[in-house]
Amino acid sequence: MSLLSLISENRTRFLTGAVLVAVVVAIGLIDNFFLIWLFLGIVYLFSFYEAMRLFKIDNNQMYAYAAAVWLLALIYPNPDDLFFLIAVVFASLLAYTRDFDKRLFLPFLYPVASFLFLLALYMDFGVNALFWLLVVVAMTDIGAYFTGKLAGRRKFCETSPNKTLEGVVGGVLIATFAGFFVGGALVDRPQALLISLGVSVASVFGDLFESYLKREAGVKDSGDILPGHGGMLDRVDGYLFGGIVMVLLLRGLL
Repeated sequence: MSLLSLISENRTRFLTGAVLVAVVVAIGLIDNFFLIWLFLGIVYLFSFYEAMRLFKIDNNQMYAYAAAVWLLALIYPNPDDLFFLIAVVFASLLAYTRDFDKRLFLPFLYPVASFLFLLALYMDFGVNALFWLLVVVAMTDIGAYFTGKLAGRRKFCETSPNKTLEGVVGGVLIATFAGFFVGGALVDRPQALLISLGVSVASVFGDLFESYLKREAGVKDSGDILPGHGGMLDRVDGYLFGGIVMVLLLRGLL
């Protein structure tokens, strides 16, 4: 299959992706904390809704709690710390009531924790770090897609049968190479290479984890809000793992 035929067959997917990239770039150029918090918050709430469906949790109060967490993140200086506060609250309720529904913690583990780390990435390291993350995750996804379609032969794993080993390796190599140059403007070259590699690999497994959740739920997509892409989680899954790894690596290596 040629490159041109791939693009032609996936016109809607690429058009939606181009619009999303344009919106993200525009917000990044403005570089305003409240605007980025608001944009991430919109994506966060859609993702939370889809996660609730994947986990088959029917409790409307959870949306109020999720919104309250994001509002608190607006004023709290270390938003990623809020996840540990959530974990303490859930553990305390479980110990006190003894019959607390443990499943209610799942959407706060995924995707709430990841969005708190994404906001922390911006607050601690600036919009350029978010751009670096965007490049690495996007190139992992794009590189794996085209490499897999053009040269994929061996299945990567049972969780995602359409993902090939050749595609994954190609995507990681392309993303690491691209991230090396983008990140090199922010950190030393060896650190840029290591962080880009770590984030790229994490994004692969972020995608894989969401595929696992969809298979468990018996659905093809997490939603249908994004034409050609499915749901919000289908579009941000790689960032949800990659963002956490980038924050941890930047804090550990700088």
